[in-house]
Amino acid sequence: MNKDPLLLLHGVTMSAAAWDSVVPLLADEFDLIVPTAAGHRGGPRIEGVATIEHLVDVTEQLLDERGVRTAHIAGNSLGGWMGIELARRGRARSVCALSPAGFWTTGAADETAPTGKLRRTKRLADAVHRIAPLPLRSAVVRRLIFNDVAVHGDRLTATQALGAVQDLVDCSAAYDILSTTESVAPLGTLPCPITLAWSAKDRIFPPSVNGAVARRRIPEARYVEIPAVGHVPMIDDPALCAATIRTAAGLTEQERADHS
Repeated sequence: MNKDPLLLLHGVTMSAAAWDSVVPLLADEFDLIVPTAAGHRGGPRIEGVATIEHLVDVTEQLLDERGVRTAHIAGNSLGGWMGIELARRGRARSVCALSPAGFWTTGAADETAPTGKLRRTKRLADAVHRIAPLPLRSAVVRRLIFNDVAVHGDRLTATQALGAVQDLVDCSAAYDILSTTESVAPLGTLPCPITLAWSAKDRIFPPSVNGAVARRRIPEARYVEIPAVGHVPMIDDPALCAATIRTAAGLTEQERADHS
């Protein structure tokens, strides 16, 4: 049986590795496409200033190269924003946007506070990453370091945590993306089913602030809150992320049984 394509898009300063714990849970049901975004460690290089529009262009080109006209799309943070923009371009069968970025008023506190926090995190990682391997062996340290993006950062292994720090340090597009004047434009009639799946304990884009903006910008989208997870829910609860993505893609119980 042919499987539907599912494109998984990670957040800013991360890489395709952000999905490592989710991929095995979805691989039997979908034909997975899991790229690293342009300007991120392991992804295509960017010449000049990195923009969201350009990252979406590169991802759309990847779909073209793979011969995929439309795909189910799930994305976290920046990846959720990119998924919505791909839907706007007619490339999505469904979108599951996990705490998507871009739902802010440019220059206002709902934008400057979270992006400012992420820029400070990037500068700190740039300064101390050479000594990171030793402290990251401690689960307590991992939980503290990843506190802004996960409730249980200690669930990352030391190797995963070090990889995430290296992704952050080697993301050449980070400062451009975190200083963007772009935002998600309102979307009235949906081009496909869109789920805004907000992390209930998101410290970067709180559901009461940025989630509220999202509901106003895309009023026809299905809005749900994922309990007990932080901004990068793949760290806290991969199984719940996979289940949320399945639901957003409209995969029925019978279809899941057919793939098992």
